[in-house]
Amino acid sequence: MLSAERLRVLVEVAHAGSIATAARRMGFTPSALSQQLSRLEREVGCTLLERRPTGASLTEAGRLLVGHGESVAGELRAAEQALAALREQPVAQLGIGTFATAGQVLLPPALRAFRAAHPRTRLSLLDLEPPDGYGLVVSGELDLLITHRYPGVRLPPARGLTRRPLLSDRLRLVLPADHRLATARRVRFPDLAEDDWISGDPEAPSRICLDSLIEETGIEPRVAYETRDYAAILALVRAGLGVSFVPGSLLGTDARDGIVVRDLAGRRPVREILTVHRERPPVQVTTMVTMLREVVAGL
Repeated sequence: MLSAERLRVLVEVAHAGSIATAARRMGFTPSALSQQLSRLEREVGCTLLERRPTGASLTEAGRLLVGHGESVAGELRAAEQALAALREQPVAQLGIGTFATAGQVLLPPALRAFRAAHPRTRLSLLDLEPPDGYGLVVSGELDLLITHRYPGVRLPPARGLTRRPLLSDRLRLVLPADHRLATARRVRFPDLAEDDWISGDPEAPSRICLDSLIEETGIEPRVAYETRDYAAILALVRAGLGVSFVPGSLLGTDARDGIVVRDLAGRRPVREILTVHRERPPVQVTTMVTMLREVVAGL
């Protein structure tokens, strides 16, 4: 029979990317963790990790076993929480994974309301770049994930999880205040053919979205400045260094100083913000999702 503890070790190494980092997180020596992994490999009769000087990567068998290991770890954690409740020791912890803009706009008021209603619950936040975080929810290391999907970007599988839409965040075109099209009633992609764009790197969801939107026009955007930080993007647009797409949720009154916000003619691209949690979440998760929806309703 497979050891649940050794499965947990494999899952931690997969998340950490190296045996040394996993050992530090779990409070073991790298040698002790390596021995646990070797015993697990003998139990299953195949190699699970390819060890390299710079880290460790999963073999095909390792990836298969990690998927099951995350589920086992999540079920064990749920069992511990249920037993604690039976002992009248309510679970006082809620781990949330989120991306930067949700952490700026949606979470602060929701967390404030949650803390007022559940002062004994210990809250923890983890900054994650989508699509990361699904495995942490499966394993129970996170209780709730707030993530997103841009147009043109595939969602990862969510087996054993509940994934629901939270907000349709329309992407708006932002121009410098003195842009030649600042007073135009209609703006089309061809009108921006000679402009510099500010967007993420080629692997960033925002950049994939931009490329997919422009692809059918036959125009190749000239991305002169690459950053995933929307605060930096807005600053660069204000400085007259280019144009960009920005989620509408970030464009409050103060954010609009020095820029002009427009929609492209015939285009309404939307970034979907989603919540992800286990199929049988603890009450704290249900409460937090409800409070997030109240924040969204007030936007």
